[in-house]
Amino acid sequence: MIRRRHLGRVTFHEANDLQRALVEASDDYLLIMEHPPTYTRGIRTSPTSFKVDPATLEADVVDADRGGDVTYHGPGQVVIWPVISVVDDPSAGKTHVTMMEDAIITAVTTIDHDHVLGSVGRLDDYPGVWAHLESAPVKIAAVGVRTARNSRGKRRTLHGLALNVTTDMRAFEAIVPCGIPDKPVASLQSLGLDVTELEMEELLGQELVRRIGGEERVARVDRSVASQSDERPLIRRLRKAGVNPDEALPITTRKPEWLRIEAHMGAEYQSLRTLTEDLRLVTVCEEAGCPNIFECWADGTATFMVNGERCTRACGFCLIDTRKPFALDPTEPDRVAEAVVRLKLRHAVVTCVARDDLADGGAGAIADTIRAIRARSPETKVEVLISDLRGDPEALQLIIDARPDVMNHNVETVPRLQRAVRPSAAYHRSLTVLARSRAAGLTTKSGMMVGLGETADEIEEVLADLSAIGVSIATIGQYLRPTAQHLPVARYWEPAEFDDLAARGRALGLSHVQSSPLTRSSYHAREALSDATPLSLPTRR
Repeated sequence: MIRRRHLGRVTFHEANDLQRALVEASDDYLLIMEHPPTYTRGIRTSPTSFKVDPATLEADVVDADRGGDVTYHGPGQVVIWPVISVVDDPSAGKTHVTMMEDAIITAVTTIDHDHVLGSVGRLDDYPGVWAHLESAPVKIAAVGVRTARNSRGKRRTLHGLALNVTTDMRAFEAIVPCGIPDKPVASLQSLGLDVTELEMEELLGQELVRRIGGEERVARVDRSVASQSDERPLIRRLRKAGVNPDEALPITTRKPEWLRIEAHMGAEYQSLRTLTEDLRLVTVCEEAGCPNIFECWADGTATFMVNGERCTRACGFCLIDTRKPFALDPTEPDRVAEAVVRLKLRHAVVTCVARDDLADGGAGAIADTIRAIRARSPETKVEVLISDLRGDPEALQLIIDARPDVMNHNVETVPRLQRAVRPSAAYHRSLTVLARSRAAGLTTKSGMMVGLGETADEIEEVLADLSAIGVSIATIGQYLRPTAQHLPVARYWEPAEFDDLAARGRALGLSHVQSSPLTRSSYHAREALSDATPLSLPTRR
Protein backbone atom coordinates (compact mmCIF):
# COMPACT_ATOMS: atom_id res chain seq x y z
CA MET A 1 0.00 0.00 0.00
CA ILE A 2 1.31 3.45 -0.96
CA ARG A 3 -0.29 6.38 0.83
CA ARG A 4 0.28 9.63 -1.04
CA ARG A 5 -0.10 12.67 1.21
CA HIS A 6 -0.21 16.20 -0.20
CA LEU A 7 0.52 18.28 2.90
CA GLY A 8 0.75 21.85 1.67
CA ARG A 9 3.37 24.16 3.20
CA VAL A 10 5.27 22.41 6.01
CA THR A 11 8.34 23.45 8.00
CA PHE A 12 11.36 21.23 7.60
CA HIS A 13 11.39 20.27 11.29
CA GLU A 14 7.73 19.21 11.28
CA ALA A 15 8.14 17.20 8.09
CA ASN A 16 11.31 15.59 9.44
CA ASP A 17 9.65 14.44 12.67
CA LEU A 18 6.64 13.16 10.75
CA GLN A 19 8.71 11.14 8.30
CA ARG A 20 10.70 9.60 11.17
CA ALA A 21 7.47 8.42 12.75
CA LEU A 22 6.45 6.89 9.42
CA VAL A 23 9.68 4.90 9.26
CA GLU A 24 7.88 2.53 11.65
CA ALA A 25 4.77 2.28 9.45
CA SER A 26 3.95 -0.91 7.58
CA ASP A 27 2.74 0.98 4.50
CA ASP A 28 4.82 3.11 2.15
CA TYR A 29 4.26 6.87 2.15
CA LEU A 30 4.91 9.71 -0.25
CA LEU A 31 5.00 13.04 1.61
CA ILE A 32 4.46 15.82 -0.94
CA MET A 33 4.97 19.33 0.34
CA GLU A 34 6.40 22.80 0.03
CA HIS A 35 8.69 24.40 2.60
CA PRO A 36 8.83 28.02 3.73
CA PRO A 37 12.22 29.60 2.88
CA THR A 38 14.76 27.11 4.26
CA TYR A 39 18.40 26.24 3.67
CA THR A 40 19.34 22.66 4.54
CA ARG A 41 22.88 21.45 5.07
CA GLY A 42 23.55 17.84 4.13
CA ILE A 43 26.26 15.71 5.73
CA ARG A 44 28.78 16.75 3.05
CA THR A 45 28.26 20.50 3.38
CA SER A 46 31.51 22.47 3.16
CA PRO A 47 32.17 25.57 5.32
CA THR A 48 32.50 27.52 2.07
CA SER A 49 29.08 26.47 0.76
CA PHE A 50 27.49 29.67 2.12
CA LYS A 51 28.53 32.87 0.37
CA VAL A 52 27.12 34.96 3.23
CA ASP A 53 26.79 34.51 6.98
CA PRO A 54 23.86 32.08 7.43
CA ALA A 55 22.70 34.10 10.45
CA THR A 56 21.93 37.05 8.17
CA LEU A 57 19.52 35.09 5.94
CA GLU A 58 15.76 35.64 6.22
CA ALA A 59 15.17 31.91 6.20
CA ASP A 60 15.57 28.87 8.42
CA VAL A 61 18.98 27.20 8.26
CA VAL A 62 18.87 23.59 9.42
CA ASP A 63 21.10 20.54 9.41
CA ALA A 64 19.73 17.49 7.61
CA ASP A 65 21.04 13.95 7.94
CA ARG A 66 20.68 13.31 4.22
CA GLY A 67 23.52 13.04 1.76
CA GLY A 68 24.81 15.95 -0.29
CA ASP A 69 25.73 19.57 0.35
CA VAL A 70 23.67 22.69 1.03
CA THR A 71 20.51 23.49 -0.93
CA TYR A 72 17.51 25.81 -0.73
CA HIS A 73 13.83 25.01 -0.30
CA GLY A 74 11.01 27.49 -0.64
CA PRO A 75 7.68 28.43 -2.18
CA GLY A 76 7.23 27.24 -5.75
CA GLN A 77 9.28 24.09 -5.22
CA VAL A 78 7.88 20.56 -5.14
CA VAL A 79 9.45 18.54 -2.32
CA ILE A 80 8.69 14.81 -2.12
CA TRP A 81 9.97 12.48 0.55
CA PRO A 82 9.24 8.81 -0.15
CA VAL A 83 9.21 6.84 3.11
CA ILE A 84 9.29 3.37 1.61
CA SER A 85 10.76 -0.06 2.28
CA VAL A 86 13.73 -1.06 0.15
CA VAL A 87 15.94 -4.14 0.00
CA ASP A 88 18.34 -4.45 2.92
CA ASP A 89 21.45 -3.95 0.84
CA PRO A 90 24.19 -1.28 0.78
CA SER A 91 23.24 -0.42 -2.81
CA ALA A 92 19.61 0.32 -1.87
CA GLY A 93 20.24 4.05 -1.47
CA LYS A 94 21.79 4.46 -4.90
CA THR A 95 19.02 2.45 -6.53
CA HIS A 96 16.43 4.61 -4.75
CA VAL A 97 18.09 7.80 -6.00
CA THR A 98 18.11 6.47 -9.55
CA MET A 99 14.40 5.68 -9.30
CA MET A 100 13.58 9.22 -8.16
CA GLU A 101 15.72 10.78 -10.87
CA ASP A 102 13.97 8.64 -13.50
CA ALA A 103 10.58 9.75 -12.17
CA ILE A 104 11.55 13.43 -12.36
CA ILE A 105 12.89 13.06 -15.90
CA THR A 106 9.72 11.31 -17.08
CA ALA A 107 7.37 13.78 -15.37
CA VAL A 108 9.17 16.86 -16.71
CA THR A 109 9.55 15.59 -20.26
CA THR A 110 5.88 14.52 -20.26
CA ILE A 111 4.68 18.03 -19.53
CA ASP A 112 7.30 19.76 -21.74
CA HIS A 113 5.36 19.16 -24.97
CA ASP A 114 7.26 21.82 -26.93
CA HIS A 115 10.73 20.76 -25.73
CA VAL A 116 11.38 24.12 -24.11
CA LEU A 117 13.94 22.49 -21.83
CA GLY A 118 15.77 20.69 -24.60
CA SER A 119 17.07 17.38 -23.35
CA VAL A 120 16.41 16.51 -19.70
CA GLY A 121 18.34 13.87 -17.79
CA ARG A 122 21.41 13.14 -15.70
CA LEU A 123 24.81 14.77 -15.88
CA ASP A 124 27.77 12.46 -15.40
CA ASP A 125 29.32 12.72 -11.93
CA TYR A 126 26.65 15.15 -10.73
CA PRO A 127 23.51 13.97 -8.89
CA GLY A 128 20.06 15.36 -9.56
CA VAL A 129 18.24 16.17 -12.78
CA TRP A 130 19.45 18.65 -15.40
CA ALA A 131 17.98 20.49 -18.39
CA HIS A 132 19.67 21.70 -21.60
CA LEU A 133 22.11 18.83 -21.37
CA GLU A 134 23.32 19.26 -24.92
CA SER A 135 24.20 22.95 -24.56
CA ALA A 136 24.64 24.55 -21.12
CA PRO A 137 23.38 22.19 -18.40
CA VAL A 138 21.35 23.73 -15.57
CA LYS A 139 20.14 21.87 -12.52
CA ILE A 140 16.37 21.80 -12.02
CA ALA A 141 16.06 19.15 -9.28
CA ALA A 142 18.13 18.04 -6.31
CA VAL A 143 18.08 14.58 -4.75
CA GLY A 144 19.36 13.70 -1.28
CA VAL A 145 18.47 10.60 0.73
CA ARG A 146 19.49 8.19 3.43
CA THR A 147 18.18 4.81 4.55
CA ALA A 148 17.63 3.48 8.05
CA ARG A 149 16.35 0.27 9.63
CA ASN A 150 13.20 0.49 11.71
CA SER A 151 12.45 -1.49 14.89
CA ARG A 152 11.28 -4.47 12.80
CA GLY A 153 14.50 -4.61 10.81
CA LYS A 154 13.00 -3.13 7.62
CA ARG A 155 15.22 -0.72 5.70
CA ARG A 156 13.27 2.49 5.04
CA THR A 157 14.13 5.62 3.07
CA LEU A 158 14.30 9.19 4.36
CA HIS A 159 14.27 12.57 2.58
CA GLY A 160 14.01 12.69 -1.21
CA LEU A 161 13.79 15.21 -4.01
CA ALA A 162 13.18 18.89 -4.62
CA LEU A 163 12.06 20.14 -8.05
CA ASN A 164 12.22 23.87 -8.81
CA VAL A 165 8.98 24.79 -10.55
CA THR A 166 8.21 28.47 -9.92
CA THR A 167 10.85 29.02 -7.23
CA ASP A 168 12.44 32.46 -6.82
CA MET A 169 15.95 31.52 -7.89
CA ARG A 170 17.53 34.58 -6.26
CA ALA A 171 17.48 32.60 -3.00
CA PHE A 172 20.20 30.33 -4.40
CA GLU A 173 22.61 33.27 -4.76
CA ALA A 174 23.49 33.00 -1.05
CA ILE A 175 24.94 29.50 -1.43
CA VAL A 176 26.96 27.22 -3.68
CA PRO A 177 24.02 24.98 -4.59
CA CYS A 178 24.82 21.35 -3.79
CA GLY A 179 28.46 22.37 -3.50
CA ILE A 180 28.82 22.74 -7.30
CA PRO A 181 30.33 26.20 -8.01
CA ASP A 182 30.45 26.05 -11.80
CA LYS A 183 26.97 24.72 -12.62
CA PRO A 184 23.89 26.99 -12.45
CA VAL A 185 20.47 26.10 -11.04
CA ALA A 186 17.12 27.05 -12.55
CA SER A 187 13.38 26.60 -12.18
CA LEU A 188 11.09 25.26 -14.88
CA GLN A 189 9.45 28.68 -15.01
CA SER A 190 12.76 30.55 -15.39
CA LEU A 191 13.58 28.30 -18.34
CA GLY A 192 10.31 29.18 -20.03
CA LEU A 193 8.12 26.19 -19.16
CA ASP A 194 4.60 27.27 -18.22
CA VAL A 195 3.55 24.86 -15.48
CA THR A 196 2.21 25.22 -11.95
CA GLU A 197 3.54 23.66 -8.79
CA LEU A 198 0.27 21.80 -8.22
CA GLU A 199 0.42 20.29 -11.72
CA MET A 200 3.94 19.01 -11.11
CA GLU A 201 3.00 17.72 -7.64
CA GLU A 202 0.31 15.55 -9.15
CA LEU A 203 2.28 14.36 -12.16
CA LEU A 204 5.46 13.60 -10.24
CA GLY A 205 3.54 11.93 -7.42
CA GLN A 206 1.80 9.64 -9.89
CA GLU A 207 5.08 8.80 -11.60
CA LEU A 208 6.76 7.87 -8.32
CA VAL A 209 3.82 5.67 -7.32
CA ARG A 210 3.98 3.91 -10.69
CA ARG A 211 7.66 3.12 -10.17
CA ILE A 212 7.32 2.03 -6.55
CA GLY A 213 4.31 -0.13 -7.38
CA GLY A 214 1.33 -1.17 -5.30
CA GLU A 215 -2.17 0.06 -4.53
CA GLU A 216 -2.37 3.82 -4.02
CA ARG A 217 -4.47 5.82 -1.53
CA VAL A 218 -4.41 9.62 -1.79
CA ALA A 219 -5.28 12.35 0.71
CA ARG A 220 -4.67 16.05 0.21
CA VAL A 221 -5.30 19.29 2.02
CA ASP A 222 -7.31 22.04 0.37
CA ARG A 223 -4.75 24.52 -1.02
CA SER A 224 -7.15 26.58 -3.12
CA VAL A 225 -7.68 30.28 -2.47
CA ALA A 226 -11.25 31.20 -1.63
CA SER A 227 -12.80 33.58 -4.12
CA GLN A 228 -14.43 36.80 -2.94
CA SER A 229 -18.17 36.67 -2.40
CA ASP A 230 -20.80 37.91 0.00
CA GLU A 231 -20.83 34.55 1.82
CA ARG A 232 -19.25 34.13 5.22
CA PRO A 233 -15.64 32.82 5.07
CA LEU A 234 -16.50 29.45 6.60
CA ILE A 235 -19.15 28.86 3.92
CA ARG A 236 -16.74 29.90 1.14
CA ARG A 237 -14.13 27.52 2.49
CA LEU A 238 -16.63 24.69 2.53
CA ARG A 239 -17.47 25.26 -1.13
CA LYS A 240 -13.77 25.32 -2.03
CA ALA A 241 -13.34 21.98 -0.26
CA GLY A 242 -16.07 20.43 -2.44
CA VAL A 243 -18.96 20.58 0.03
CA ASN A 244 -22.17 22.30 -1.07
CA PRO A 245 -23.60 24.12 2.00
CA ASP A 246 -26.90 24.56 0.15
CA GLU A 247 -27.46 20.80 0.44
CA ALA A 248 -26.71 20.71 4.19
CA LEU A 249 -29.33 20.02 6.82
CA PRO A 250 -31.21 23.11 8.05
CA ILE A 251 -30.48 23.87 11.69
CA THR A 252 -34.16 23.22 12.45
CA THR A 253 -33.89 19.61 11.22
CA ARG A 254 -35.08 17.20 13.91
CA LYS A 255 -32.29 14.98 15.17
CA PRO A 256 -32.66 11.23 14.65
CA GLU A 257 -33.58 9.08 17.62
CA TRP A 258 -30.01 7.99 18.29
CA LEU A 259 -28.93 11.61 18.88
CA ARG A 260 -31.63 12.58 21.36
CA ILE A 261 -30.43 12.86 24.94
CA GLU A 262 -32.65 12.80 27.98
CA ALA A 263 -31.54 15.19 30.73
CA HIS A 264 -30.96 13.54 34.12
CA MET A 265 -30.06 16.30 36.57
CA GLY A 266 -29.78 14.12 39.65
CA ALA A 267 -27.82 14.54 42.85
CA GLU A 268 -24.45 13.66 41.27
CA TYR A 269 -24.96 16.19 38.47
CA GLN A 270 -25.93 18.94 40.91
CA SER A 271 -23.04 18.05 43.22
CA LEU A 272 -20.46 18.38 40.46
CA ARG A 273 -21.95 21.67 39.30
CA THR A 274 -21.74 22.98 42.86
CA LEU A 275 -18.12 21.83 43.06
CA THR A 276 -17.06 23.55 39.84
CA GLU A 277 -18.76 26.76 40.92
CA ASP A 278 -17.16 26.56 44.37
CA LEU A 279 -13.67 26.11 42.91
CA ARG A 280 -14.27 28.56 40.04
CA LEU A 281 -13.48 25.91 37.45
CA VAL A 282 -14.49 25.75 33.81
CA THR A 283 -15.53 22.46 32.23
CA VAL A 284 -15.47 21.85 28.52
CA CYS A 285 -18.64 19.84 29.12
CA GLU A 286 -20.54 23.08 29.61
CA GLU A 287 -18.52 25.43 27.41
CA ALA A 288 -18.68 23.18 24.33
CA GLY A 289 -22.26 22.03 24.87
CA CYS A 290 -21.27 18.34 25.10
CA PRO A 291 -24.29 16.02 24.66
CA ASN A 292 -22.88 13.57 27.20
CA ILE A 293 -22.77 16.01 30.10
CA PHE A 294 -25.65 14.40 31.99
CA GLU A 295 -24.26 10.87 31.67
CA CYS A 296 -20.69 11.82 32.56
CA TRP A 297 -21.56 14.14 35.41
CA ALA A 298 -23.93 11.58 36.88
CA ASP A 299 -20.93 9.22 36.84
CA GLY A 300 -18.80 11.81 38.65
CA THR A 301 -16.66 12.49 35.59
CA ALA A 302 -15.82 15.87 34.09
CA THR A 303 -13.28 17.32 31.69
CA PHE A 304 -11.64 20.41 33.15
CA MET A 305 -10.69 23.25 30.82
CA VAL A 306 -7.61 25.25 31.79
CA ASN A 307 -5.92 28.42 30.54
CA GLY A 308 -9.18 30.33 30.84
CA GLU A 309 -12.40 30.00 28.92
CA ARG A 310 -11.64 32.19 25.89
CA CYS A 311 -9.92 30.80 22.82
CA THR A 312 -7.68 32.70 20.40
CA ARG A 313 -8.95 30.67 17.45
CA ALA A 314 -12.35 30.64 15.78
CA CYS A 315 -12.89 27.12 14.46
CA GLY A 316 -16.08 26.65 12.47
CA PHE A 317 -17.47 23.91 14.70
CA CYS A 318 -16.73 25.13 18.22
CA LEU A 319 -18.90 26.96 20.74
CA ILE A 320 -16.04 28.18 22.95
CA ASP A 321 -15.90 31.95 23.59
CA THR A 322 -13.46 33.69 21.20
CA ARG A 323 -13.26 37.13 22.77
CA LYS A 324 -9.86 38.43 23.90
CA PRO A 325 -8.64 36.10 26.67
CA PHE A 326 -7.71 37.16 30.19
CA ALA A 327 -4.33 36.61 31.82
CA LEU A 328 -3.69 33.13 33.21
CA ASP A 329 -4.74 32.45 36.79
CA PRO A 330 -1.76 30.93 38.65
CA THR A 331 -4.12 29.25 41.17
CA GLU A 332 -5.95 27.26 38.48
CA PRO A 333 -3.74 24.10 38.55
CA ASP A 334 -4.23 23.70 42.30
CA ARG A 335 -7.98 24.24 42.01
CA VAL A 336 -8.22 21.52 39.35
CA ALA A 337 -6.21 19.19 41.58
CA GLU A 338 -8.55 19.94 44.48
CA ALA A 339 -11.55 18.98 42.31
CA VAL A 340 -9.86 15.71 41.33
CA VAL A 341 -9.33 14.88 45.01
CA ARG A 342 -12.88 15.77 46.05
CA LEU A 343 -14.35 13.72 43.21
CA LYS A 344 -11.96 10.83 43.91
CA LEU A 345 -11.27 10.56 40.18
CA ARG A 346 -9.31 7.58 38.91
CA HIS A 347 -8.95 9.19 35.48
CA ALA A 348 -8.79 12.98 35.14
CA VAL A 349 -9.09 14.72 31.77
CA VAL A 350 -7.65 18.21 31.33
CA THR A 351 -8.25 20.14 28.14
CA CYS A 352 -7.54 23.71 27.16
CA VAL A 353 -8.42 26.56 24.90
CA ALA A 354 -5.86 27.57 22.28
CA ARG A 355 -3.74 30.42 23.65
CA ASP A 356 -1.75 31.66 20.68
CA ASP A 357 -1.31 34.94 22.57
CA LEU A 358 1.10 33.25 25.00
CA ALA A 359 4.74 32.52 24.21
CA ASP A 360 4.34 28.84 25.08
CA GLY A 361 0.74 28.52 23.88
CA GLY A 362 -0.32 27.76 27.44
CA ALA A 363 1.79 24.60 27.63
CA GLY A 364 3.43 25.57 30.90
CA ALA A 365 0.09 25.92 32.68
CA ILE A 366 -1.02 22.51 31.39
CA ALA A 367 2.21 20.97 32.68
CA ASP A 368 1.66 22.68 36.05
CA THR A 369 -1.85 21.19 36.20
CA ILE A 370 -0.53 17.66 35.54
CA ARG A 371 2.03 18.05 38.32
CA ALA A 372 -0.55 19.51 40.72
CA ILE A 373 -2.88 16.53 40.19
CA ARG A 374 -0.01 14.09 40.63
CA ALA A 375 1.03 15.78 43.87
CA ARG A 376 -2.47 15.59 45.37
CA SER A 377 -3.68 12.31 43.84
CA PRO A 378 -0.73 10.15 42.69
CA GLU A 379 -2.91 7.20 41.67
CA THR A 380 -5.06 9.23 39.28
CA LYS A 381 -4.40 8.74 35.57
CA VAL A 382 -4.06 12.11 33.83
CA GLU A 383 -5.13 12.66 30.23
CA VAL A 384 -4.56 15.99 28.50
CA LEU A 385 -6.28 17.22 25.35
CA ILE A 386 -4.06 19.94 23.92
CA SER A 387 -3.93 22.39 21.03
CA ASP A 388 -1.20 22.12 18.39
CA LEU A 389 0.81 24.86 20.21
CA ARG A 390 1.52 26.31 16.74
CA GLY A 391 3.90 23.41 16.14
CA ASP A 392 6.41 24.70 18.73
CA PRO A 393 8.48 21.66 19.82
CA GLU A 394 9.82 23.44 22.93
CA ALA A 395 6.30 24.21 24.14
CA LEU A 396 5.23 20.63 23.51
CA GLN A 397 8.25 19.40 25.44
CA LEU A 398 7.00 21.21 28.55
CA ILE A 399 3.93 18.96 28.55
CA ILE A 400 5.88 15.85 27.55
CA ASP A 401 8.22 16.39 30.51
CA ALA A 402 5.20 16.39 32.87
CA ARG A 403 4.48 12.84 31.57
CA PRO A 404 0.68 12.69 31.21
CA ASP A 405 -0.69 9.17 30.97
CA VAL A 406 -2.43 10.08 27.71
CA MET A 407 -1.51 12.83 25.25
CA ASN A 408 -4.62 13.64 23.25
CA HIS A 409 -4.70 16.00 20.29
CA ASN A 410 -7.54 15.98 17.79
CA VAL A 411 -7.13 16.05 14.02
CA GLU A 412 -10.88 16.91 13.99
CA THR A 413 -11.57 16.17 10.32
CA VAL A 414 -10.16 14.79 7.07
CA PRO A 415 -7.36 16.63 5.23
CA ARG A 416 -9.65 18.02 2.52
CA LEU A 417 -11.82 19.83 5.07
CA GLN A 418 -9.12 21.13 7.42
CA ARG A 419 -9.13 24.69 6.11
CA ALA A 420 -12.91 24.92 6.30
CA VAL A 421 -13.23 23.37 9.76
CA ARG A 422 -10.20 24.77 11.59
CA PRO A 423 -8.45 27.43 9.47
CA SER A 424 -5.79 28.21 12.11
CA ALA A 425 -4.56 24.62 12.29
CA ALA A 426 -3.10 22.09 9.85
CA TYR A 427 -3.36 18.35 9.33
CA HIS A 428 0.39 17.79 9.08
CA ARG A 429 0.95 19.80 12.25
CA SER A 430 -1.52 17.67 14.19
CA LEU A 431 0.20 14.49 12.99
CA THR A 432 3.56 15.95 14.02
CA VAL A 433 2.34 16.82 17.54
CA LEU A 434 1.17 13.23 17.95
CA ALA A 435 4.31 11.77 16.39
CA ARG A 436 6.59 13.79 18.66
CA SER A 437 4.57 12.76 21.71
CA ARG A 438 4.67 9.08 20.76
CA ALA A 439 8.41 9.27 20.07
CA ALA A 440 8.78 10.51 23.66
CA GLY A 441 7.12 7.33 24.90
CA LEU A 442 3.63 8.67 25.65
CA THR A 443 0.34 6.93 24.89
CA THR A 444 -1.29 9.07 22.21
CA LYS A 445 -4.90 9.62 21.26
CA SER A 446 -6.76 11.62 18.63
CA GLY A 447 -10.34 12.28 17.59
CA MET A 448 -12.46 13.51 14.74
CA MET A 449 -16.01 14.46 13.83
CA VAL A 450 -18.18 13.21 11.00
CA GLY A 451 -21.10 14.93 9.31
CA LEU A 452 -19.21 17.80 7.67
CA GLY A 453 -19.07 16.37 4.15
CA GLU A 454 -16.35 13.72 4.47
CA THR A 455 -16.51 10.15 3.17
CA ALA A 456 -15.89 6.87 4.98
CA ASP A 457 -12.81 6.21 2.84
CA GLU A 458 -11.36 9.61 3.77
CA ILE A 459 -11.88 8.82 7.45
CA GLU A 460 -10.15 5.49 6.95
CA GLU A 461 -7.14 7.31 5.50
CA VAL A 462 -6.94 9.47 8.63
CA LEU A 463 -7.16 6.38 10.82
CA ALA A 464 -4.36 4.81 8.76
CA ASP A 465 -2.16 7.87 9.32
CA LEU A 466 -2.86 7.86 13.05
CA SER A 467 -1.97 4.20 13.31
CA ALA A 468 1.16 4.70 11.19
CA ILE A 469 2.59 7.28 13.61
CA GLY A 470 1.84 5.16 16.68
CA VAL A 471 -1.45 6.56 17.96
CA SER A 472 -3.20 4.01 20.21
CA ILE A 473 -6.69 5.49 20.73
CA ALA A 474 -9.08 7.17 18.30
CA THR A 475 -12.51 8.70 18.89
CA ILE A 476 -15.14 9.38 16.22
CA GLY A 477 -18.43 11.17 16.84
CA GLN A 478 -21.22 13.03 15.08
CA TYR A 479 -20.80 16.78 14.60
CA LEU A 480 -23.73 18.73 16.03
CA ARG A 481 -24.14 22.33 14.91
CA PRO A 482 -24.05 24.64 17.97
CA THR A 483 -25.64 27.68 16.33
CA ALA A 484 -26.67 28.95 12.90
CA GLN A 485 -23.34 30.80 12.73
CA HIS A 486 -21.35 27.57 12.80
CA LEU A 487 -20.63 25.04 10.05
CA PRO A 488 -23.76 23.24 8.82
CA VAL A 489 -24.30 19.51 9.24
CA ALA A 490 -24.01 17.75 5.88
CA ARG A 491 -25.74 14.62 7.20
CA TYR A 492 -26.27 12.48 10.29
CA TRP A 493 -24.28 9.27 10.20
CA GLU A 494 -26.13 6.15 11.35
CA PRO A 495 -24.98 3.92 14.25
CA ALA A 496 -24.07 1.07 11.89
CA GLU A 497 -21.75 3.41 10.00
CA PHE A 498 -19.95 4.27 13.23
CA ASP A 499 -19.53 0.57 13.91
CA ASP A 500 -17.99 0.18 10.45
CA LEU A 501 -15.52 3.01 11.11
CA ALA A 502 -14.50 1.39 14.40
CA ALA A 503 -13.89 -1.92 12.62
CA ARG A 504 -11.78 -0.17 9.98
CA GLY A 505 -9.68 1.52 12.65
CA ARG A 506 -9.06 -1.70 14.53
CA ALA A 507 -8.13 -3.46 11.29
CA LEU A 508 -5.51 -0.76 10.72
CA GLY A 509 -3.90 -1.49 14.07
CA LEU A 510 -5.42 1.05 16.45
CA SER A 511 -5.74 -0.44 19.93
CA HIS A 512 -9.03 1.26 20.81
CA VAL A 513 -11.57 3.04 18.58
CA GLN A 514 -14.48 4.71 20.37
CA SER A 515 -16.96 5.37 17.57
CA SER A 516 -20.60 6.26 18.06
CA PRO A 517 -22.94 9.17 17.32
CA LEU A 518 -22.42 10.73 20.76
CA THR A 519 -18.72 10.00 21.18
CA ARG A 520 -16.59 12.99 22.16
CA SER A 521 -12.87 13.17 22.91
CA SER A 522 -13.19 12.40 26.61
CA TYR A 523 -16.10 9.95 26.36
CA HIS A 524 -15.26 6.71 28.20
CA ALA A 525 -11.67 7.93 28.45
CA ARG A 526 -10.78 5.63 31.36
CA GLU A 527 -12.01 2.56 29.51
CA ALA A 528 -10.14 3.59 26.37
CA LEU A 529 -6.85 3.83 28.23
CA SER A 530 -7.32 0.43 29.85
CA ASP A 531 -7.97 -1.12 26.43
CA ALA A 532 -5.08 0.60 24.68
CA THR A 533 -2.01 -1.58 24.26
CA PRO A 534 1.23 0.41 24.20
CA LEU A 535 2.87 -0.02 20.84
CA SER A 536 6.45 -1.25 20.54
CA LEU A 537 8.00 1.85 19.08
CA PRO A 538 11.43 3.30 19.88
CA THR A 539 11.46 6.08 22.45
CA ARG A 540 13.37 9.33 21.94
CA ARG A 541 13.97 11.58 24.93
